[in-house]
Amino acid sequence: MITGILDSITIAKRDIIRSFRQKSQLYGSIVRPVIWLFLLGTGLRGSFNAPEGFTYTQYIFPGMIVMNILFASIMSGTSIIWDREFGFLKEIMVAPMSRASIVFGKTLSGSIIATIQGIIVLAFFPLVGLHLSFIQIILTMLGMFIVALSITSLGIMIASKMTSFEGFGTINNFLVMPLFFLSGALYPIDRVPAWLKPLIYINPVTYSVNLLRGIVLKTETNYLTDTGVIIIFALIILSITTYIFVKDRK
Repeated sequence: MITGILDSITIAKRDIIRSFRQKSQLYGSIVRPVIWLFLLGTGLRGSFNAPEGFTYTQYIFPGMIVMNILFASIMSGTSIIWDREFGFLKEIMVAPMSRASIVFGKTLSGSIIATIQGIIVLAFFPLVGLHLSFIQIILTMLGMFIVALSITSLGIMIASKMTSFEGFGTINNFLVMPLFFLSGALYPIDRVPAWLKPLIYINPVTYSVNLLRGIVLKTETNYLTDTGVIIIFALIILSITTYIFVKDRK
């Protein structure tokens, strides 16, 4: 077991170092929330009424954190395609380590990277007029890691069956935006049409937004339910991904 953990940490460390060498990802994680929060948020605040006590920008702030995590987590799957393209994946697949260690290492690195990108957005909280205690910041960071773990596992699962960056990008565009727009990140979900609500309630990102919104804005939410759904989703997807890797003999 200890050996498997060390193998996962080694894989995660390699991916994290490689990610931080790609400055474009860091720049994107800064520019994206600025555009959504201060440009789009300002433009849309006249169209949506935020719950009493919050400005529209404050209301969507937790959703912007989740958005940055969502994009970074899903894109972490490209490390699988990259490694497959250049032969590194084949080398570690035949190495004396368990397939579960590979999956967990990839998921761990993607989760850490996505959490860091979420923290970048969190740092903007004074600019939107929020006052967070030290405990709130710590709980938000913990919540971000749990969210990142679940969504990264989804990105790894998708990438495990993809063979090209183009195909993965197409799947991303088809998946990421519906997950985000059906999460309630930009609007209260109790105001949506009845036919949309089933799609919202089966969306794991909905519970991610609820969790962080409850921590950051102290809105009413069921922390146990939100956290439970996120963790169960992550465990299911990780199990499926591990099964895929175990069955892959290529």
